[in-house]
Amino acid sequence: MVGKILIVDDVAANRIVMKVKLNAAGYRPVMAADGAECLRAAMTEHPDLILLDLALPDMSGVEVLTALRADPVTRAIPVVIFSASRDVAARAAAFRAGADEFLSKPVDDQTLLARIRSFMRSRDALGGQEGLALIGLAEPATAFEMPGLIALITARPETAMMMRRDLSGHCRDHVVTMTADDALSEGLKDGGGPDVFVIEAELAGAGSGLHLMSELRSRLNTRNAAFCLYTPQEPAGMVAAMAYDLGAHDMVSPAVPAQELALRITRLLTRKREGDRMRASVQDGLRLAVIDPLTGLHNRRYGIAQLSAICERARKASAAFAVMVVDLDRFKSVNDRWGHAAGDDVLVEVANRLAHNLRGGDVLARIGGEEFLIALPETTLAEARTVAERLCHVVEEKPVMLRDGGSLQVTVSIGLAISTEGAAPLPVDAVSDIVNRADRALLVSKTGGRNQVTIAGRAA
Repeated sequence: MVGKILIVDDVAANRIVMKVKLNAAGYRPVMAADGAECLRAAMTEHPDLILLDLALPDMSGVEVLTALRADPVTRAIPVVIFSASRDVAARAAAFRAGADEFLSKPVDDQTLLARIRSFMRSRDALGGQEGLALIGLAEPATAFEMPGLIALITARPETAMMMRRDLSGHCRDHVVTMTADDALSEGLKDGGGPDVFVIEAELAGAGSGLHLMSELRSRLNTRNAAFCLYTPQEPAGMVAAMAYDLGAHDMVSPAVPAQELALRITRLLTRKREGDRMRASVQDGLRLAVIDPLTGLHNRRYGIAQLSAICERARKASAAFAVMVVDLDRFKSVNDRWGHAAGDDVLVEVANRLAHNLRGGDVLARIGGEEFLIALPETTLAEARTVAERLCHVVEEKPVMLRDGGSLQVTVSIGLAISTEGAAPLPVDAVSDIVNRADRALLVSKTGGRNQVTIAGRAA
């Protein structure tokens, strides 16, 4: 949870007091006395959070915030505005400029520290500011974003309807009213649920809103939504701290004007979409880490991991499995004579033919330049031989069409190895053993004339 926090206040005593509080809570505070110093520190110190006073001697807090949001390096840093002013227009201007929170002085310590913990959890979930920049989240979102879905859940339906009506003039997103049961059923659906939930804190008694939020955060389809609690009074103290620590992203009371509520929801939606983009990027990265970019097949790392899983299942079930190492014949001459583009065409087409002639549970991976690994779970030697011979045939039976309009006749050689059948235990190094046996059998196929299948001898 330790993070670096930039304190921006022109009053030295305020900076020192805040520094002491943050040090005691385990954070690393950095201080700035004016807007220009804040902008420099944000660039050089890369803070995880900025606590920004609205009134600074050289520029307003809103001007500082606007500059932070305009710079790709500092755009994603959460900013909390502090002010003794209760001016509604000033608060709206701060949120419009990109503030994540606006706290009125004097600030309750419990609320402040809980709010900071909430931002730090979000930072950790997004991989920190470096993680945001690494995957492009420091860049602005696309010029056009689809409207979000905002769900209002209140104890009395008329309260939600009134909020919806008030928000309609300030919010371009879709705003719907829901019951608690509606929201819980959303958490069980496969499709996308609401992006932001606004939940009345006392739906059916004290703590019921918190309970609903916790339940929604535990469900697959709603766990990544943003949550705003609607409380009877301005949230502060232990209640606010508990709500933030349980996962609330924001808290508002009836005293918050509709315009500010809409701006807060918009900011929550922005942060939620950042999280969605991060998760999508991680998923894409995980997928690309195991995919060969040319053929779209899995790569060696994934293939060997899947083969290990097949081996373990075979051991438990006392079943046999087969492994093939497939190699394109005379592939070097294809590259030398026709060029690497033609070689790529051949690899892609052969990969497609192999993939379309295997079962759904079989494993196919490109493990080298022109070499492929195939694993056939729960397969006998006779079945595996039939598959191998069929693969040789489907590669040879028709030429590969090249992108320049030409064509090439290609063949493959295959080395086939079968695991120990029956109840005999598999050796500890069964995976490397069976791959090595298939590889040696492939060498026999290559030296024996190519375009053929060679079956490896049994393991010793």
